[in-house]
Amino acid sequence: MDDLSKLPPLVWAAAVGAVALGLALWWMGRWYRRYRARRLLRAAVTGGAADHLANALVPDGMGGGFHVDFLLLTMRGVVVIDLRDVRGNIFGGDQMAEWTVMDGARRFTFTNPQSALYDRIAAVKAVAGDVPVEGRIVFTRRGKFPKGLPKWTLMVDALRAEFPPVEYQPHAEATAPLSEGWRRLKDAVKPSYMADMR
Repeated sequence: MDDLSKLPPLVWAAAVGAVALGLALWWMGRWYRRYRARRLLRAAVTGGAADHLANALVPDGMGGGFHVDFLLLTMRGVVVIDLRDVRGNIFGGDQMAEWTVMDGARRFTFTNPQSALYDRIAAVKAVAGDVPVEGRIVFTRRGKFPKGLPKWTLMVDALRAEFPPVEYQPHAEATAPLSEGWRRLKDAVKPSYMADMR
């Protein structure tokens, strides 16, 4: 076998270039798959809304704010979306302080998100005025609730059925009574600095 150290520098440069190109293509492919998944998830969440805000900081009335993943303007009013991307079987209930996730051998818990959702809904109501405000905790397809969904919890695929888009009339006409409250909300919120931390 020939000694590798005797290879011409051009061969070494070509080999290093091929490895670098392979790594770059792998990284770009991975980035694109994540980017595409985020876009599809965003479209699934916002697809039925007349308008939406993402990663918003809603003022809490005391100088702080609540991070909200999505605010949707729907025919029923404003919907506060707490989006969760949790993989595995999720066991949660209205009276449970913590919800449990089992994903193969991995098991962990997280705080029941319902209380935080109520706080976010109250903050949005304080800004939006008379506009009806609801909230949902929305889980992606990676999670499953084998024992049933707790209150105010939805899977992402059921969101559009719960808050269907208007059919037969333009969104602007259908949401005109809600537009003043929605405008106040849009003026009051800021981009959330917590968007990348979740």
